[in-house]
Amino acid sequence: MLMVTSSPPEDSHHSFSRSAADESGYVKVHPVGAVARRLVSWDGMATEVVQAVRRDKVAFGYRGDRHLLVVCDQGLRRKGETIVEGLPRSALRDVTRKLSLVPAGHAYYDWHDPRVLTRMLYFYFDPARLPAPAALAPRLLFEDATLLGMASRLERLVEATGAGSPYFEALGTVLAYELLGVDAAEARSEGHAKGGLAPWQQRAVTTYIEEHLAEPIALATLSRLVGLSTYHFCRAFKQSLGLPPHRYHSRRRIEHAKTLLATTASSVTMVGLAVGYTETSSFTAAFHKTTGLTPTDFRRSLPGPQASEEVVS
Repeated sequence: MLMVTSSPPEDSHHSFSRSAADESGYVKVHPVGAVARRLVSWDGMATEVVQAVRRDKVAFGYRGDRHLLVVCDQGLRRKGETIVEGLPRSALRDVTRKLSLVPAGHAYYDWHDPRVLTRMLYFYFDPARLPAPAALAPRLLFEDATLLGMASRLERLVEATGAGSPYFEALGTVLAYELLGVDAAEARSEGHAKGGLAPWQQRAVTTYIEEHLAEPIALATLSRLVGLSTYHFCRAFKQSLGLPPHRYHSRRRIEHAKTLLATTASSVTMVGLAVGYTETSSFTAAFHKTTGLTPTDFRRSLPGPQASEEVVS
């Protein structure tokens, strides 16, 4: 049986706790007046469109007994963070068209200081109604064109009709089957120790490294992000990207430093700090090892007038 409503029960809540379960079974939003919501539910599934109505900071949270597929239809933020329990958090600024999978019982928390009006799609699936193993692996801000296409069609149905139909239920069922198929395919991909990272794993890891260039990153953090053991992750990473994770991280730091040296007047000391080196001598040594030049010599080699350095390397 289908149920259509413009406002799920949790909109009556006036406080938000990222750790608390939402008794209504739907994503909780704070502040509640910051969004408009449309919900269509039927046996074992529900689809919800959540549209921000003003550019205020907004937070979303969920922990429930249903699997949750999160689709960010529009999400460009000045600051923010997305968390799925069991995975490293992400502060990615542009999360438009990114998906996250929150298995039943896991916590989801997401906040936006938005540049544009945030628009989220939420899909809820009762594990008991799915013809597949109950356990799904959590995933954070991944991409999948097929899932995204079906989610967009369901969104249009909610917006156009405000009600369900046999086609609506059928499309929702197909989305659930496709989600399970993607999860199973990724699990099989992860099981091949001799292979490289799956495309979504490579994107997840490289994005995380870019977001945390100036910070130390533990191998355990990266391997947990893609659901692999540390040993298998290191092998797969090197096969996919040609370098061990630590060397890749160091190389990306130096590449970013080259960009800063070429496009800003910041001193060598400040550039080094910006990419995670607390000592100028360590930054200079790492830069020279990678490029064959000191940071100062690299800047002098660039065409056009260069800013003078506060620190001579």
